[in-house]
Amino acid sequence: MDEPLIERMRAYGETVFAEMTRLATETGAVNLGQGFPDTDGPASLLEAAARHIREGVNQYPPGPGHPELRRAVSRYRARHYGTEYDPDTEVHATVGATAGIAAALLALVDRGDEVVVFEPMYDSYAAMITLAGGVRRPVTLRPDPATGRFTFDPAELRAAVGPRTRMVLVNTPHNPTGTVFTAEELEHVAAVCREHDLIAFTDEVYEFLAFDGRPHVPLASLPGMRERTLTASSAGKMFAVTGWKTGWVTGPEPLVGAVRRVNQFLTFSANGALQLAVAEALDTQGEWVAAQRDTLRGKRDRLAAGLADAGFDVGVCEGTYFVMADIRPLGRTDGVELARALPREAGVAAIPAQVFYDRQEEGAHLLRFAFCKEDAVLDEAVARLSAWHGKA
Repeated sequence: MDEPLIERMRAYGETVFAEMTRLATETGAVNLGQGFPDTDGPASLLEAAARHIREGVNQYPPGPGHPELRRAVSRYRARHYGTEYDPDTEVHATVGATAGIAAALLALVDRGDEVVVFEPMYDSYAAMITLAGGVRRPVTLRPDPATGRFTFDPAELRAAVGPRTRMVLVNTPHNPTGTVFTAEELEHVAAVCREHDLIAFTDEVYEFLAFDGRPHVPLASLPGMRERTLTASSAGKMFAVTGWKTGWVTGPEPLVGAVRRVNQFLTFSANGALQLAVAEALDTQGEWVAAQRDTLRGKRDRLAAGLADAGFDVGVCEGTYFVMADIRPLGRTDGVELARALPREAGVAAIPAQVFYDRQEEGAHLLRFAFCKEDAVLDEAVARLSAWHGKA
């Protein structure tokens, strides 16, 4: 039989996350590749999920999500950002933010439509734009020479917009660079969307993991943006339960309605017991979320210092689970080659950042390391990298 996979998806093979996790398992390497914590979320959240399962919440929930979750999402968006959403028509539960991203792109991007997206980009963005038949128009984030934080050139953003542009896709706090977009940066995005009548899609799964007092600014909160912005978030990063795959999209009814019509034929609904547990946590676990943020900030500092001692040039991380490390001080320039070698040579796994770029040369010298791990795990990884560096 000839290759059965449709042609436009043939470029997408095994994800880099699966490859690096497999290498880590085969070699016994410390896995700082895939971004999942190695500790659980709040005990009350876990207990609530078990209680709802025991009480019989084990059948299909409503397709849009349990009303309790939709109301809780509406409350927290209003409480934190002052943005009001009708829980009946402007909030929709999804199987994690990834399913929300997929449903949104399939619902809103037609063949030949262009999507402006900041690179490096989370890998599902590229795949889903391709699956929808869309065309990516990347705008590259690069380190600011003065501050070291990754940012974009507003002129490059404007140049990426053309007559076929349909959407601008924004991720803040940003995976993998760790940048938290400022209100000024987001206003550049908002101005382009308003001037060209574009849809904005924002992935805000790390919204409560902005460090050092930096505010997370939702694009939808800027003037003229609520009516054109669809936002995805989830419980995974908020409560350290990435395996629960419980997320939501919020936005104006026409955009959320489009997601609803597509999502009913993708996953239809998400786990009902977990939805109810998350609904309770959204209203009660604010202190736990803030404590997690502070703990992760310390882990960021711990890993960044260790990577610097091991010879890497470590980028500025303002949020998320990740730091970016430049390999050129080590005399290396090919991140994929080094990422494949590190599990065997050093006993540590990381992600080569260039796989997150369309212009792969922009990220060929970068690795992404996850710091959402126990301190002992981070210390072991640093010790191994330091020993490896000493031998190199």
